[in-house]
Amino acid sequence: MSELLLRAYVRITTGGRERGDVPGWVLVTMMTAGLVTVLWLAAGDKLQSLFNDALDAVTGPGG
Repeated sequence: MSELLLRAYVRITTGGRERGDVPGWVLVTMMTAGLVTVLWLAAGDKLQSLFNDALDAVTGPGG
């Protein structure tokens, strides 16, 4: 029983071994947001036109 309490105490006071990779996830999120922003700025009008043309092909012009 004392070994279990000792392990629990060490885990609580040191935060355990598995702390996660928060900086990695932050980096992935920021890079994804940057990539989306760059694509949106560079090709936003073309992508909107492509989307509208695809909708018109399915629903017909005007809706």
